[in-house]
Amino acid sequence: MNKPHFSDIARDLTERIASGGYPVGSYLPTELELRDLYGTSRHTVRAALLELQRLGLVSRRKNAGTRIESAQPTSSFRPSLASLDDLVQFGTTHLRVVQHTGEIVASDALAKTLQCRAGDRWVCISSLRIDGGAKGAPVGWTDVYVDPAYAEVVEAARATPEMLVSTLIEARYGRCISQIQQNVNAVIVSPDMAQKLNVEAGTAALEIVRRYLDAAGVAFEISVSVHPADRFSMSMTLRRSDA
Repeated sequence: MNKPHFSDIARDLTERIASGGYPVGSYLPTELELRDLYGTSRHTVRAALLELQRLGLVSRRKNAGTRIESAQPTSSFRPSLASLDDLVQFGTTHLRVVQHTGEIVASDALAKTLQCRAGDRWVCISSLRIDGGAKGAPVGWTDVYVDPAYAEVVEAARATPEMLVSTLIEARYGRCISQIQQNVNAVIVSPDMAQKLNVEAGTAALEIVRRYLDAAGVAFEISVSVHPADRFSMSMTLRRSDA
């Protein structure tokens, strides 16, 4: 008997969720349990779960399982990022479509945003983020600034749209992320950006600036992303420190 394709599993789970077999707020069986249930590989199960997530039916958290969020697919699922693992998964499910690239010199205004020196040189990769390659509205626009020493990563960014640029740099050059500094600002979408994101000028949006630092605290990549407010959300957990 042939093993089911991930799309077959996704379709079956979608039907079970829609019929109430897995109610909203409950959790799907674990990946291992689904693997045994469908007689397939764990890789295939993961692909099916990613499809459900893309449709907005479920959310996934490391060590927490797969939670049912909706009984019906949503047209514009808003990803919620709370960890580096979430950010990597965001790259997997929301593909990068490179619009243009090139070397730039940081102006005073850009240097302030990037927290670098005016006159610093960067290679900029400008991209739309598309929800799983769907034809719907883009999730956001991202300008990624990398050290010119890593200019060759541009072609890899085009060839592997599901991988974060920081992951490509780690794999190709061995420069690893020690921490990510993240700043989130409320902004109004400019006319130029509105056209790119298919929204009205003046729409509220989130601007997220992420600085990727190595073990020495040196930023080797900085990204500036703009997400329309109705297509994106962020979450975090605050814990009380010990007395």
